[in-house]
Amino acid sequence: MGIFQKVISWYFSKKALPYWCVLLLDCVIIVFAGMLGTYLVQGGTPLQGDGFWKHLLAITCALPFFILGMRVFKTYSGVLRYSSFVDLTRVAGAVTVGVICTLIAERLIPEGLLPDFRIKSMLISGAIALILMWAERIIVKSIFTFHKIDNAPHIYIYGVREGGIGLAKSILNESQSQYTIKGFVSDNGEMVGRYLMGIKVYPATLDVVKQMESDNTRAILISPLRSESFREHQDLVDAISDAGIRIMMMPTAQKWDGKSQLSYSQLQEVEIEDLLPRDEITVDMEAIGRLLADRVILITGAAGSIGSEMVRQIAQFKPKHLILIDVAETPMHDVRLYMSKNFPDIKCDTIVASITHRTHMDDIFAKNRPDYVFHAAAYKHVPMMEDNPSEAVFNNIFGTRVVADMAVKYGVKKFVMISTDKAVNPTNVMGCSKRICEIYCQALNKAIVDGKVKGVTQFVTTRFGNVLGSNGSVIPLFREQIKKGGPVTVTHPDIIRFFMLIPEACKLVLEAGTMGKGGEIFVFDMGKPVRIADLANRMIKLSGAKDVKVEFTGLRDGEKLFEEVLNDAETTKPTINKKIMVASVREYEFEVALANEERLYEISRHYDDMATVRVMKEIVPEFKSRQSKYEAIDAEIEAEAKAAEKTELKEE
Repeated sequence: MGIFQKVISWYFSKKALPYWCVLLLDCVIIVFAGMLGTYLVQGGTPLQGDGFWKHLLAITCALPFFILGMRVFKTYSGVLRYSSFVDLTRVAGAVTVGVICTLIAERLIPEGLLPDFRIKSMLISGAIALILMWAERIIVKSIFTFHKIDNAPHIYIYGVREGGIGLAKSILNESQSQYTIKGFVSDNGEMVGRYLMGIKVYPATLDVVKQMESDNTRAILISPLRSESFREHQDLVDAISDAGIRIMMMPTAQKWDGKSQLSYSQLQEVEIEDLLPRDEITVDMEAIGRLLADRVILITGAAGSIGSEMVRQIAQFKPKHLILIDVAETPMHDVRLYMSKNFPDIKCDTIVASITHRTHMDDIFAKNRPDYVFHAAAYKHVPMMEDNPSEAVFNNIFGTRVVADMAVKYGVKKFVMISTDKAVNPTNVMGCSKRICEIYCQALNKAIVDGKVKGVTQFVTTRFGNVLGSNGSVIPLFREQIKKGGPVTVTHPDIIRFFMLIPEACKLVLEAGTMGKGGEIFVFDMGKPVRIADLANRMIKLSGAKDVKVEFTGLRDGEKLFEEVLNDAETTKPTINKKIMVASVREYEFEVALANEERLYEISRHYDDMATVRVMKEIVPEFKSRQSKYEAIDAEIEAEAKAAEKTELKEE
């Protein structure tokens, strides 16, 4: 390494030169410029003897006026390596002040006290000083840029509009920036091949990955305004992950308004949730706020992944009183601490209780008189409910009935039940239990409208699929398996699921509850389905883990390859939100729904799995078991139906 390179490395290892060093360097430039200007005015005649010292004295006497200009414009307080256009204008202002003050002083001070300054000489000297001081800053900045290119990790930026340019500026201008930009990536054909800030724009195709690899790219930064577009290019996402290039995005929970200052430091390395393709979800937050503000709101299952997010979102609307119910003590304590820390002004009761205890629920409703109920409490793990159908009946079905009955008894305005896509053509006990809950709530709403049951409560049901990061999601399981070195277990190579973020799902629940008039079953547009095997492979790549394999274990009891959102015989109607639709479903009379539940409850008390599930299948005829011991019941029912059909034919 040469002496020059050593000096450069030493300089850039420091945070910045002291301000007096910058000031001294600028003063030397001004003196040199003054001498050079005089030399040029005199037609290139060298200054010798007394003439040399006379002119040096003249420039030295003028130096305080230039220092005054530097003081006014603070040209020496900046860091040379981070000079910008603003810094150059400040230098111009300082030089202008110095030239003008010198000429004014020469006219005002009695002759002989100051050397004679010729206007032409001062103007030329000022121009030279300005050019040299600009050059000083540009050269230092350029050397620093090239020094960074040799040492800083190389990155690309996805996006060429406000977001991408904002990220680039933050990298080029911020003193702590540790990246070197090697290229922009754009899906806008008009920008491809052009140069922004001296950096080439490449197309958003697989070829750009090869270019990134040749540039030894360590990461790609995604503009917050182009994150949706980036997710749509799943092939590009996969190729970038395969190349070992980190993907940096703004966290899903954050939004950039396009106006405030954007910094690359706001981006984080992506989680798998950030890369799944999905459309942006917008809801009418003002309408939700008007509905919930200053109201008494009860949430069941408030400690679960969905329920706790409902608590966080509803608390923002400043309700009068929150009543939070869950049977899980430790998670409820966490919710309690969260509310006391973040919303200390909101009255909040955290109650450890089971929704199946009718007397306790009656006491809670009588004491608090909630205006709105969000019912999220449920057992939801498919294999667990296959093994424990009676518990699914007690908690999911009977518990929902208890809370729904209390809502009617105590004049709740609206009851919003959170259901699942597994209730559609159910293949497992859990899905069937939720379908029976839907039937009861819808039948109860119809009975109120028809005047058969006295009440004012409007019952609204919402259906959606898997939520990312929830307690029942595969993602936490996959993360743990990858952390342990694998294998990552997937039940079937072709199994697919719809996914949605927990906050997005809860926003849609709130809006559906706002627009619902009673009796509706709202279904959510879950976007594009995702192959679980692809999800597992992508998580392995993003983690950087080596030699972690995907292992297929076979479908679990009650599991099907794909989930549906609507029954085959159902149709949907649109709403004002394109992500929410209303399902037209088969209606049941309340007397029938109630009688079915009572019969099922009595059977379940004997803990006879086969007998319990048989009654569930009778209530929900479309319930056909898969990969389960209960398939034998389907065969029995089918055989009985055929036998009955033959008997009818004989009688005819």
